Amino acid sequence: MPIGLTGLMLRVGLTGGIGSGKSAVASRLRELGAVLVDADRVAREVVAPGTDGLAEVVATFSERVLGPDGALDRAALGAVVFGDETARRRLEAITHPRVRVRTAELVAAAAPDAIVVNDVPLLVEVGLAPTYHLVVVVQTAVPVRLARLARDRGMSRAEAERRIAAQADDERRRAVADVLVTNDGSLAELHEQVDALWRERLLPYAENLRRRRAVSPPRTGLTGPDPTWPQQYARLAARIRHALAPAEPRVDHIGPTAVPGLAAPDVIDIQLTVETLADADGPLADRLVDAGFPRRPGQWWDRAGSAGGERVAKRLHGSADPGRPVRLHLRQVDAPTWRCALLLRDHLRAAPDQRVGYPAPGREPTAAPATGGCPTARDPGCEEEHRRAERWAERTGWRP
Repeated sequence: MPIGLTGLMLRVGLTGGIGSGKSAVASRLRELGAVLVDADRVAREVVAPGTDGLAEVVATFSERVLGPDGALDRAALGAVVFGDETARRRLEAITHPRVRVRTAELVAAAAPDAIVVNDVPLLVEVGLAPTYHLVVVVQTAVPVRLARLARDRGMSRAEAERRIAAQADDERRRAVADVLVTNDGSLAELHEQVDALWRERLLPYAENLRRRRAVSPPRTGLTGPDPTWPQQYARLAARIRHALAPAEPRVDHIGPTAVPGLAAPDVIDIQLTVETLADADGPLADRLVDAGFPRRPGQWWDRAGSAGGERVAKRLHGSADPGRPVRLHLRQVDAPTWRCALLLRDHLRAAPDQRVGYPAPGREPTAAPATGGCPTARDPGCEEEHRRAERWAERTGWRP
């Protein structure tokens, strides 16, 4: 059976710093119908009494990490590893592989069309974000977290600050977050956010995956410029690369959202380079579907160079995520339209004063920005930009 045609469950990564209230979000998602895989619970399971995991922990850190009953004394172990990066990495080398294996077993046991939420405190630290269709980060102000840790876990302020410092900071978590859930208020306010996330994004996303259906980009006007567009692209590209590993394809951010300071429709255009269009079919297409990027139906092509240029075929995928419209263009390496998309992007980045035909923020365009980075027959301003870009490429020695 081709990859991606079975088990298209929605995989959601959930994370947040210690004391953020991540467990409350996980609990609410489970109440709404998600299958919850709790990494902390799995981590306890793999070092339970009688396991080889516990035996290796004891062999590494001595019996001082055991309680009187022979079970792991997590407080004693925490005192050894927190604040000692070398010790923490030795512990992670023991537990993380076992947690991954057990997590895979639990996910495999879920229904093929389930929404599986993996609650992972160290999701950022161990680089798991690209393995999920969506990453949800619970964000809470540090003073609120310190107060919760003192109230709910009896931690001293010094210990709580040490635990927080040992984890990724808020900036690193935001970089991988497709969704930020703020938990500085009441439980009712938190539930309101989670319920909306479930209703408006997770359920439709799961349904789109089941139907292998890409979300149509909205027919709206210009927005932005949005400084988070490059970061959003980076998350999408990481998922694409993970889906196609061990191959290392070229993935590029193209189109208007790839140019800082340019107003554009709120759609991320991505170019995936293939050796031949035949390579864009079969297993590669199935892997993209499994990663949340179904193929758009129909035949797709671009005009090369100008309105009268030749038609060049491509494959077009989109995103199943209703919260992030995407156009994923699969173009053959060295095709004129492949080169065009990269050339226009790089020229517009290098020469912002020459964006004739492209709209400035707050101003209506004289012509619509080029879809996917190439001029169209209805886009005379972009055709002129193409001519300027070619002169710039010749003058500077630009290569794609």
